[in-house]
Amino acid sequence: MIVLAAILLIVLLASVPYLVAIAFAQAPAGDASADASPIFGVTIPTGYKQWELIAPAEEAAPLNELRAVVGNQTAVDAYQAGKLPFPDGTILVKRAWEKKQSPEFASATIPGAATTVQVMVKDSRKYAATGGWGFGRFINGKPVDEAQHRTCFACHEARAKSYDYVFTRLAL
Repeated sequence: MIVLAAILLIVLLASVPYLVAIAFAQAPAGDASADASPIFGVTIPTGYKQWELIAPAEEAAPLNELRAVVGNQTAVDAYQAGKLPFPDGTILVKRAWEKKQSPEFASATIPGAATTVQVMVKDSRKYAATGGWGFGRFINGKPVDEAQHRTCFACHEARAKSYDYVFTRLAL
C-alpha cells in the first residue's frame, strides 16, 4: 500500500507542471471585457492590419487626420457585389493618423502618430436597435468612454442611413 501511494504521489508531482502549462495556455490573456467597447461590446479584431483596403480618406480640421477603412472578407465581398444591406458578419475598421507634411517631399502629406481605431460590426439581431451595427472606438487599444459611444449611431443614422449606415464607399 505504501509503495502504491508513493507511485501515485510521484505521478501526481510529475504531472503538475503539465497541468499548470495547460491551464495557462487555455486561460484568456487579460480581461477581454476591459478591451470591449461600452454599450456594444465590440473589440478590435485580430489581424485587421492585414485586411483589404476599402478606401482612404482625409478628415479636415479640427481633426486633420488621414484615415484608411479596411474590411474583413465578408465586407470586401459585399462591397464588390454592391450588396446592401451589408450581411451579418461584416466588419469595417477605420484606422486614423495625424496628418503631417512629408519631410522629404513638400507637397506630400503622410501619416503621423496613430489617433484612433474605429470598428463597426454587423449583427442584425444583436444590434437591432442601432441599425444592425455595433460600434467601437479605441485610443491606444483601449475603448473610449460610454458617452462617446452613445454618439456613434446617431451620427451614422443622420448621415448614412440610405447606405446601411456606412459612410465609406469602395475606392475603385
